[in-house]
Amino acid sequence: MTSLWLDRATPVADDPLPGSGEALDALVVGAGLTGLTTSLLLARAGLRVACVEARHVGAVTTGRTTGKVSLLQGTHLSRIRRHQSADVAAAYVDANREGMEWLLRFCDDHGVPFQRRTAVTYAADEQERSSVEQEHEAASSLGLPVAWRDTLDVPFPHVAATTLADQAQLDAMDVLGALAEQLRVHGGTLHQGHRVRSVSKGGRPTVRLEGGETLTAEHLVLATGTPILDRGLHFARLEPQRSYVLALDGAGPMEGMYLSAGSDARSVRDAPGGTLVVGGAGHVVGRTDSHLAHLETLRAWAAKWYPATTETHHWSAQDYSSPDGVPYVGPLRRGGDRIHVATGYEKWGMTNAVVAARAISSDILGDMPPWAQALSGRTPTASNAAEVARINLGVGAAVVTGAVRTARERLPGTTGPAQAAACGVVGVCTHLGGLLKWNDAEETWDCPLHGSRFSPDGAVLEGPATRPLLKRSGTAAKAGDQVE
Repeated sequence: MTSLWLDRATPVADDPLPGSGEALDALVVGAGLTGLTTSLLLARAGLRVACVEARHVGAVTTGRTTGKVSLLQGTHLSRIRRHQSADVAAAYVDANREGMEWLLRFCDDHGVPFQRRTAVTYAADEQERSSVEQEHEAASSLGLPVAWRDTLDVPFPHVAATTLADQAQLDAMDVLGALAEQLRVHGGTLHQGHRVRSVSKGGRPTVRLEGGETLTAEHLVLATGTPILDRGLHFARLEPQRSYVLALDGAGPMEGMYLSAGSDARSVRDAPGGTLVVGGAGHVVGRTDSHLAHLETLRAWAAKWYPATTETHHWSAQDYSSPDGVPYVGPLRRGGDRIHVATGYEKWGMTNAVVAARAISSDILGDMPPWAQALSGRTPTASNAAEVARINLGVGAAVVTGAVRTARERLPGTTGPAQAAACGVVGVCTHLGGLLKWNDAEETWDCPLHGSRFSPDGAVLEGPATRPLLKRSGTAAKAGDQVE
C-alpha cells in the first residue's frame, strides 16, 4: 500500500553517523515533518543537530497524509471548545496560523509547489448539520472568516457547509525533501535506517541504536508519532486512529478541500495532473474484524460519486488523538527538561507538526512564543478526564476480549503471500503484551491496545514498540521488553 506521494518521491541521501564521542547539541528521532522542521530550526540557530530515522524519510504519517494545510480542520475547533477554555482554543488557532504561514513561506522560498484551495467542512445529511453549525460558530468566534454555504459544486450528498478561503494543499514529500536539503545547508545531518532501542535515564540523554551505536546530546526530541519512551505514559492518553486513502485518475480540478462532519468522515481533494484523493473509513487501530472491509467501503463511495475515475494507489495512515484535541508538545514527564515530545495531532499534522517544531525549538533556545506557553500550561478539565477514561475503557475492553497474552503463542492463521512469514513469529506486541490482529488490507500485525504495528516477519513499522516480534525459535525480544 504505497501512497501516491511516497511512490513518486525522490530518495533522500544519508550522512555518516556522528562518532560516539562527538558533542551534539540536539538529537532528533523521526524524519517526518515534525522531526525535520525541528532539526532545521535548531540548525539555523547554530546548534549541532543530527536527525535519525528508523526507516526512511516520510515513511510513516507524513508520507501518507492527504496534505491539507488548513485552519478549518473538520469539526476540530468545536471539539477543543468542548474540552478547553476559549483562551486555549484561541492559542491553538494562533499556533496553527503561525505553523501554516511558516510552512507556506518555506515552500515559496524553496520552490515547493502548493495549491491554494478553500477548506470545506460539510454535512453529508441532516444528522450532521448541527456539527457543522457548531464548527462554524466556533471558528467565527475564534476570528476565522468562515462563510456558510447551503450548496456546493460537488457530486456527493451534502446539505450545508462552512468554508474558509485561501487555505492550501501540497505533496508532503516535496516538503520533506526541501527540509532535508536545507538541514544539510545549515550544518545538520540526517541518518536513515537507524532505530532507537534505548535511552539513558540520567544526565545528558544517550541513545543506543539498533546496530549498537550510541549518540549523546544535550537535548533529545522524540518526533515519532507517539513517543517511544513509556516514561510519560502518553500511550495511556492517546487513541491511535487508522484511516484509508485512494488516489484516482480521471478527475478534474476542484475549488475546495472537503471533509464531512460525521464519525465516518469522507475527505476529498484534487492533486495536480487530474488526480482525485479520497480518504476516510477510519477506525481505532487493531479493533476491527476486517481492515479490508473499510477500504472496500471507501472504494464503493468513490465509485458511486466519481464513476469515471480509475484507482492508481491506495494506502492508509495512522495518527493519534488527545483527550482535549490539543497535541501534547513539550518536555517528557520524568524526562527532565532535556527530552522533548510531540504527539496527538489528530490528522492535522501539516500545521501542527510545524507548531510542535516551533514550540520545541523555542523551548530549547529559550524564547517560547505566547501561544506555546498557553497550550503547554493548559489545565486538564473534567471532560478531559472523561475522555482519558473512555480511551482506557477501550483498551480494557480489548484486554477482556483476549487482546493480551502472557504466554508465547503463534499468530492467528492467515491467507495470502504473508502466510509463510507470519507463521514464524509470536503474536504478542513487544510494547505491553497485546495480542496482535492481522490487518488484511496491508498484511501487517496491528496491536489493538496502543497502536504498534509490525510487518509480516515481525519488524516494527510504527507505534510505541521499538523491538521486533519474538520469533518462534525464541531468539528475539520477549513480550514487554521495551525501551524505558
